[in-house]
Amino acid sequence: MKTRKWTRSPRGTILGVATGFAEWRDLPEGPTRLIFFLIILFTGIFPGIVIYLILAAVLPRQKDEDILYDEVRNYNSTPDFDKSEAMDADFHETGKKARYE
Repeated sequence: MKTRKWTRSPRGTILGVATGFAEWRDLPEGPTRLIFFLIILFTGIFPGIVIYLILAAVLPRQKDEDILYDEVRNYNSTPDFDKSEAMDADFHETGKKARYE
């Protein structure tokens, strides 16, 4: 997922700063979190944590309009697949329970 600007992600582990940065730059989240952790560790922990908390206070929370969706994905036009309805239909047609996994 890519976003328009650097925001705090709701999918973040602590405050969403590192995940928000990864989404903004379209980077993998795991290595980005590791780099943020190493920066905090090598700056003597206290300055890194203070900078992280300042970023968490300054960066806005991510909104839906900040997310850049791919053209291929269109979540509104794709109906959700309801397994229970499909299983009921198969049961009534065949008389036995079909497996949907």
